[in-house]
Amino acid sequence: MTDGWRARAGTSFACEKRPATGTRGMVVTNHPLASAAGAEMLAAGGNAVDAAIASFFTLTVVEPMMVGILGGGMAHIRLSDGTHRVIDGQAYAPAAATPDLYRPVSDKLPNYLDTEGRQNAVGPRAVCVPGNLMAWCETLARFGTMPLADVMEPAIRHASRGFRTTPYLWECASDAAPDLALDPGIAALFLPGGLPITAGSRLVMGDYAETLRTIAKEGPGTVYGGALGRIIADHFARAGGILSMADLAGYATIERQPVRGTYRGFEVIGPPPPSSGGVHIVQMLNILEGFDIGAKGFGSADTLHLLAEVLKIAFADRKVATADPAFTPVPVDRLIDKDYAAERRGRIDMARSQVWGPGVVPSESANTTHLTVADGAGNVVASTQTINSLFGARFVIPGTGIIPNNYMYLFDPHPGFTQSIAPGKRVTSSMSPLIVLKDGKPAFALGLPGGLRIFGSAMQAVVNLVDHGMALQEAVEAPRLWTQGGPVEVEDAVPEAVRAELAARGHEVAAMPHVAGGMNAIAFGEDGTLTGAACWRADGTPIGVAGGLARAKVRFWPDRPKS
Repeated sequence: MTDGWRARAGTSFACEKRPATGTRGMVVTNHPLASAAGAEMLAAGGNAVDAAIASFFTLTVVEPMMVGILGGGMAHIRLSDGTHRVIDGQAYAPAAATPDLYRPVSDKLPNYLDTEGRQNAVGPRAVCVPGNLMAWCETLARFGTMPLADVMEPAIRHASRGFRTTPYLWECASDAAPDLALDPGIAALFLPGGLPITAGSRLVMGDYAETLRTIAKEGPGTVYGGALGRIIADHFARAGGILSMADLAGYATIERQPVRGTYRGFEVIGPPPPSSGGVHIVQMLNILEGFDIGAKGFGSADTLHLLAEVLKIAFADRKVATADPAFTPVPVDRLIDKDYAAERRGRIDMARSQVWGPGVVPSESANTTHLTVADGAGNVVASTQTINSLFGARFVIPGTGIIPNNYMYLFDPHPGFTQSIAPGKRVTSSMSPLIVLKDGKPAFALGLPGGLRIFGSAMQAVVNLVDHGMALQEAVEAPRLWTQGGPVEVEDAVPEAVRAELAARGHEVAAMPHVAGGMNAIAFGEDGTLTGAACWRADGTPIGVAGGLARAKVRFWPDRPKS
């Protein structure tokens, strides 16, 4: 990659973090202790899957507001033999969930998803059947090399002895404080003395450490039908929830075929429905392929206008077409077809913003985490996991330390629509764990949290790397925009003059401190060097592992001091 994109750029920026390099492996997560847990597995001789699962269990401790064992997610794995596996561990609606489970307060935005008493967002009736624990343990057993107890050891260590909280955790606890105060268990952890836990204080999660020890000894069956599952189900029964023991015992992951597309000689591979990420990233790139994006310049008015238009096109189609394929046929082939992209591209007016309707006929939350891991043998993991909102359903299951998801908030509380509630229906997300190939070999892998903004941000990173020739660190930190058809949110780093030009074309422009969450990525060098990068929008940290098994060493590059 070169620095030549700056000569054509309409927006310039400076990176706030530094990349890391390694040859035996690379781990990039949104917390340094989680990255260290993964690097520990690689240094001990484990593979990328071992490292990823160790990192995720650790994230449930050090980033508890974002991810948990009772959450859900998507894992995109490329094995050393070149095959790609997408493991769907998404949560789904309990058997007792019906389309009229809640009473919606409005049929219009911005309160369309809200219900009376916020029952679909906070408390026991907001919880879907969780998939994370099952998916992580199955993935480890199928593709990893280390025992479950070994990869869980760092998480247990940090939960039992405590860790220093970050300013990010303090900020999240402050944002959620009114709801956290309603539950004594979660308040004791994150609102000690009635105030949000301060940055730098030590947080010990003793009950959760015991829960993790039980899982390490007994496996996921203790939750999905066993003794720990009975504790969980009994609590929901007492508290008026709808998650049952039968729901837990009946959970199953699904292995899905990834979505594949091409963009200027690269192969882009991502997750299929019920994730909308892979489908709509390929769709948007197909449309952009008809324009010389590199020549228009990064962050120019022309480039940002095109990005906004393709995002609006994708969201118009997503609204009517992307859902759980077990309940709604999803026209994937049509959405990723290059002829369809040409039809939509032909309607774009470079001078004016447009209102876009769907071009196909039908037959979420920003509080998530993502990691990207690779080893020297060619195994790659890009995985996005969540408990949905900050601190999920915002309570702790007594005696366990577990914070459950509030995934029911992602369903449409109004009956009769594509995203309406149905028993067993998996939630639709924008998760976009991408692996991009060049000449059949991995070129880069990336992903991020950010709810609805995920797939648009991932698409922009691909454009940054392919069209603008950015270095990996630049690509993940570059200013972004987002829209789903209304206001166009543009990060503050985009110059006011460029924003004014967008407004002159009819866009309703809103300047924002940041769009979506902390992206992390790995680039694969032809010489076998792995480069890891994490952006300024979260606590992301890349750690590279270099050297032979007998003399493995960890390379950690701290953030560049801010001037």
